[in-house]
Amino acid sequence: MAAINSAAAIILGIRLLIGQTCAIFPAIVLHSTLILGLRLFAHLPLPLVHLLGTSLGILSLLRTRQRRLIADNLRQAGLYSFPMLVAAGREWGKSMLEMFPIWLRPLEEATSWVREIRGWEHVEAARARGRGMVLLGPHLGCLELAGLTIAARLPVTALYRRPRQDWAHEIMQAGRNRGQAHMVEPNMRGVRALLTALNRNEAAWVLPDQKANKGEGIWLKFFGRWAYMPTLPYRLIESTDAAPLLFHCERLSWGRGFRLVIEPLSPLPDDMSEAGQQLIAALEDLVRQHPEQYLWTYRIHRLLIGEVTPDGETV
Repeated sequence: MAAINSAAAIILGIRLLIGQTCAIFPAIVLHSTLILGLRLFAHLPLPLVHLLGTSLGILSLLRTRQRRLIADNLRQAGLYSFPMLVAAGREWGKSMLEMFPIWLRPLEEATSWVREIRGWEHVEAARARGRGMVLLGPHLGCLELAGLTIAARLPVTALYRRPRQDWAHEIMQAGRNRGQAHMVEPNMRGVRALLTALNRNEAAWVLPDQKANKGEGIWLKFFGRWAYMPTLPYRLIESTDAAPLLFHCERLSWGRGFRLVIEPLSPLPDDMSEAGQQLIAALEDLVRQHPEQYLWTYRIHRLLIGEVTPDGETV
């Protein structure tokens, strides 16, 4: 979701530039031109998309706010170095641009970019078990392509938050609701849809590393600092006995494609705090394997007005 908002900000800047230079055209013309431009962009080969993304990412580091945000989060994780900062910026740029071809290309073409799938036997084992599976995909690598690849093979229900821009919502819905994917909004109806999917021995996809809404989370230490993380994954697993699976879609170098990796989690403790820290430890280990591909621009540790961490930190 954070990546979508960042990409929307980039495209919004392009729209503002077009609007300033072409003010005589109606808004509908500008909107149509933008969509047409994105559809043309989607036909570029992946190596070129990633090359352009690399340029965008490096240029983004010239913005003080962007550079400091990535650097601060890398330092918090104990992973900072100048080469890592540059690599994280580069991969951020790739992630911003690759989502449009993934959404706008035919499903078979987009998923063909996944050159290898590791761990699919864990999905088959979960289906044979008959209790469904909770797919836990952190902000690592290419989440969009991971979801589409899995949904091309089995039913997946996932929560999504509607972006503010109508054009972004239109493209996102068209790109995500394909194969056997079913997107639902993050409300009680959406949670019921996730439970229904699990009871049908299907998959429910939840982001484990995001900022939870008030009253829907638990304080957990993520890379040594408190973050208010969602309890939904643990409640789904507890209520359905679904199998928890951790996955990510690794971005291969030089635009060669992607590798989807699926791993089982060890049985989680009944205590939610202990279960949360066990999952966090698994997430941290995964991020350390590919630190440059994590979305370090996501402010998971941010505090809202009135929030107080267990250590007494507040805004």
